[in-house]
Amino acid sequence: MGETAYMEQELRSQPETWRAAAKIGSGDTPLPAAGARVAVVGCGTSWFMAQSYAALRERAGLGVTDAFAASEAFLGAARGYDAVVAITRSGTTTEVLRVLEAVRGRIPTITVLGDADTLATSLSDETVALPFADEKSVVQTRFATSALALLRAHLGEDLAGPVSDAQEALSCPLEQEWLDAEQFSFLGTGWTFGLANEAALKMREASQSWTESYPAMEYRHGPIAIAAPGRVTWLLGQAPEGLEAEVTATGARFVCHPRDPLADLVLIHRVALERARVRGLDPDNPRSLTRSVMLDG
Repeated sequence: MGETAYMEQELRSQPETWRAAAKIGSGDTPLPAAGARVAVVGCGTSWFMAQSYAALRERAGLGVTDAFAASEAFLGAARGYDAVVAITRSGTTTEVLRVLEAVRGRIPTITVLGDADTLATSLSDETVALPFADEKSVVQTRFATSALALLRAHLGEDLAGPVSDAQEALSCPLEQEWLDAEQFSFLGTGWTFGLANEAALKMREASQSWTESYPAMEYRHGPIAIAAPGRVTWLLGQAPEGLEAEVTATGARFVCHPRDPLADLVLIHRVALERARVRGLDPDNPRSLTRSVMLDG
């Protein structure tokens, strides 16, 4: 695998794609208005972005927002949703298409997608396309983070700081300890728990690494038993009081940076890519994975 890997090109374009997505998000879009009860669905990476968006929207006081894996979405009338937001890079993921079909004519749908020339567009009431963030690599980086940048901007956040932090994350040195680590635990709180889930997934997909993810306050309730020398506990966002000392006492490396957590995910993208290179793996074509899961029947 050479320096021209798609993942390398795509992860490094994120500051630019975030700016473009934030401009769309801060403008006139069909995304849910304040007060609407919203369900957000996706698969894999898109589900984790849905988790982060749901937490951010509720934290902002803009309405009840629930995130579901598309295959496990509870969207019955009794739940009273005013809108369904679907996130899908390809626009062809079977479980997402099934959700859009199932609620059609009953709950308004808005789909955030990378490729608008797909079935998801015809099944959705509204779409927000991010073609500039679409990707060739199987392993997602910029589409997912750009979708979340779009959604954060729509919630009223200023993305200038996160963009600046992402630029810094693209140039800071990678520590050898991260490249050599036997195991990673990624932690988050509130909206960053979705990012922790995504960080763990990226490391698994790209470099076949042993990774886990947890809410930060749950880490003490059993998972910390896996912490040991040669392993890394990486927290995205603010660390709960006392957690760093407890992890350090195990001999594991505790990592927590002051930059915006979405920008810290960019750094983790770089770590995943370099770990793949060290192992002779191709993150553009990871084993057992395809760009979109399309099921028969």
